[in-house]
Amino acid sequence: MDWLTLPDAAELLRIPVTRVRQMVRERTLLARREDGVLRIPAEFIQDGAVVKGLPGLLVVLADAGFTDDEALEWIFREDPTLPGTPAQALAENRGKEVKRRAQALAF
Repeated sequence: MDWLTLPDAAELLRIPVTRVRQMVRERTLLARREDGVLRIPAEFIQDGAVVKGLPGLLVVLADAGFTDDEALEWIFREDPTLPGTPAQALAENRGKEVKRRAQALAF
C-alpha cells in the first residue's frame, strides 16, 4: 500500500493542508501515524478527489464499532466475494457492494 503525507494529499486534492486535516478529524479520510507523520492511503484519492463512497463507508464502519486502524485493515483486506479488496471496489465505482458488506458487519 502506498501512503501520502497530508501535504501530498492536499496537493492531489488541490485544497489547503488544513482542509485535509479537517477531513481526517471528520473521518472523511482516514490517516495513520507512522514515524510521527500522519499518512493517508494513496488509494483514497483518485482523479483529484476522495474516492466516491469512502466517506459514507467510513461512517458505516464507525457505526459498526470499528476503530480507525480496524477500518483501514478491513478496507484493504482481500474479499473473495467482491473480488479484491473493498478499496479496489470503491476505486471501480462498486461502492454499494462495499457498503452492503460493511452494514452486514454491524449485525
